[in-house]
Amino acid sequence: MAERLGVLRDPRDRRGRRHALVAVLLTACCAVLAGACSYLAIGQWARHAPQDTLARLGVRAAGPLGVRRAPSGSTIRRILTLVCPGGLADLLGCAPTGARTLAVDGKCARGSRTDAAPAAQLLSAVLTGGRTVSQLRVPDKTTEVTGFTRLLAPFDLAGVVVTADALHTLRDHARWLVEEKKAHFVLVVKRNQPTLHGRRETRSVRTLTVTDLGLDFPHVAQAAKIHRHRTDRKTGKITRETVYTITDLPARAASPQVIGELVRSQWGIEAVHHVRDTTFSEDASKIRTGHEPENMATLRSFAISTLRTAGHRGIVSGLREISYTPFTRPLNLIGLP
Repeated sequence: MAERLGVLRDPRDRRGRRHALVAVLLTACCAVLAGACSYLAIGQWARHAPQDTLARLGVRAAGPLGVRRAPSGSTIRRILTLVCPGGLADLLGCAPTGARTLAVDGKCARGSRTDAAPAAQLLSAVLTGGRTVSQLRVPDKTTEVTGFTRLLAPFDLAGVVVTADALHTLRDHARWLVEEKKAHFVLVVKRNQPTLHGRRETRSVRTLTVTDLGLDFPHVAQAAKIHRHRTDRKTGKITRETVYTITDLPARAASPQVIGELVRSQWGIEAVHHVRDTTFSEDASKIRTGHEPENMATLRSFAISTLRTAGHRGIVSGLREISYTPFTRPLNLIGLP
């Protein structure tokens, strides 16, 4: 991991650098993996880290006694304000190699809103199981649509089924996925594509082939009608919703059951966002300067991905287990020698 982070450009002036960029980023990664939700908490973790932990993080020894001094919270904050967010997200993400599905969805970091600027809108790509591939910040005064291809362009998606909500059900996105990335798509259809429904909207069958529908959308092979039934465990209230999806996968490759599984994988990205809000207090965070919102969100997603990869189904229980050995377990999980 240290080698991967080593390709990032250091945004600081060459003069006065006390700590290597990689050492600072590794410190932040391990602190968040140990449960730190703020710069104050990251700084406290670093300040209490023993010498052997600092050595593993790559913190330099200084002075005649060779004492290692951890980067301060202000140093960590300054670097996360300046370092390239796209590069950090790609380097800390999970490669989609061998993946079956990849879900794309956006999230608003509400606490980053200021009087002069809107809250940061973050677009993520997440694998089944909650492991994040990458993330980018959507430019202000634009929508997630503008970042779709930019988010996915660096990755080999041949054979991968990309799922997304109705905002990304666009002809250009479908053509780009199939023709340029050699990928497949399962996209939700809502009112932004009214011509796709037509009179077939009343049909009771779950899946229909394109020959039955004649949809005006590139590469579509099937359309599906999915009924959602939800029961609130606290109130017992039942809600029902009908969702329509389109896909380029033919019936022989995607049965109704398979399409249902693919759609559920898209809903799974919401679980990652929920964990970032509830466990890491992302919505309540007032981090808002420079690249801070997206870089801190990347660290939180990295922690979730690392815990998922380590076999922790519950992020809260995983963080609690790490808390028993906070200065060794995080470093072991990310493979630091």
